[in-house]
Amino acid sequence: MIKSQDIKKGTCIRMDGKLYFCIDFLHVKPGKGNTIMRTTLKDVVSGRVLEKRFNIGEALEDVRVERRPYQYLYLDGADYIFMNQETFDQVPIAKDLITGVDFMKESDIVEVVSDADTNTILYAEMPVKTVLKVTYTEPGEKGNTATNALKEATVETGAKVRVPLFINTDDLIRVDTRTGEYCERVKA
Repeated sequence: MIKSQDIKKGTCIRMDGKLYFCIDFLHVKPGKGNTIMRTTLKDVVSGRVLEKRFNIGEALEDVRVERRPYQYLYLDGADYIFMNQETFDQVPIAKDLITGVDFMKESDIVEVVSDADTNTILYAEMPVKTVLKVTYTEPGEKGNTATNALKEATVETGAKVRVPLFINTDDLIRVDTRTGEYCERVKA
C-alpha cells in the first residue's frame, strides 16, 4: 500500500480490479479545503486514459512491476514469441500488448513490463526510435526538394511511412515507433 501523495510518473496501482500507470500528477492546494492529488492514469489493458483525484493520505494498492529486455524471435500465429535476455525463456505476447509492433523486426530488443507478483506480462514497448530499410518507394525527381512534400514508402517490416521526396528504395531511415513518423535518413 502506498499513500496518494507518493504517486509519481510510472507508478502502477490497482484500482477497481484494473491496473493503471500514472502518466501525470499534480499536487493541488485549493484556497479552501484539503490538498488533493490530481492524477492522469492509463489503463494497462485497454490503454484508456482517465483523470482521477485522490485526497492526500488516501491509501492505494500499488503493484510492483519489473522491466526486462526481451528479444523478438518470430511470429507464431497471432502471438509474437520473445526470449528473456537473462533466463533465455521464450514467452508468447499478443499483438495488442506491444507498442510499435508494426515497426518490429526479428532480433529487435523490446522492454517487457510484467507484474512482479503474478509474473503476468502487462505490455511490451519498442524503443522510441528504430532504424528501418526502405523496401519500396516511388523515385524522387531531381530538384523536387524545395517543398515539404511527402510520399509513401514501405519499410522492411511491411509498414507504410510518409517520407520526404529525396528518400529512395534501399535507404535507411529512423522512424518514431509511437507515431509512425519519419525522423531522419541514416547514413549507412
